Amino acid sequence: MTENKEDELSENTSTNDSNQTDNFQKTLDELAQTSVELPLLSATVGTPLQTGVPKADKELIIGALKAVQDPELLLDIYELGLIYDIIQEENGDVKIIMTLTSPTCPIAGEMPSMVAHAVSSVQGVGQVTVELTFEPPWTIDRLSDEIKLMMGF
Repeated sequence: MTENKEDELSENTSTNDSNQTDNFQKTLDELAQTSVELPLLSATVGTPLQTGVPKADKELIIGALKAVQDPELLLDIYELGLIYDIIQEENGDVKIIMTLTSPTCPIAGEMPSMVAHAVSSVQGVGQVTVELTFEPPWTIDRLSDEIKLMMGF
């Protein structure tokens, strides 16, 4: 390959990366500006742990959360900053407070159940309750440093 063709290929790749970052930013901006009042959505799954069973390490719970992807952005919900709080009780029960990038997400009603099932599959987790909230609203500031770097923010 000639040097000019290599430069052209490098320039095209750089332009494509920039366009993808711009498109992602535009999508996030549009989602963040959407304002809709929704009732609290929640899901509870699992069963209490038997006495004497040790509760799961929080990192295992985070790992389960990272396995769940946002359907629009195709990135995991933990790195997107959709998880506001993980409350782990001494008896192994877990409560997750989370949000979505937009209240108009087409699977808003399904997401709490998806998350609850993912977390309840972790050994040492009892009953899991996931509550969906839109206060405070999600913003791109909640993205992990890894995702910000990947997207060029």
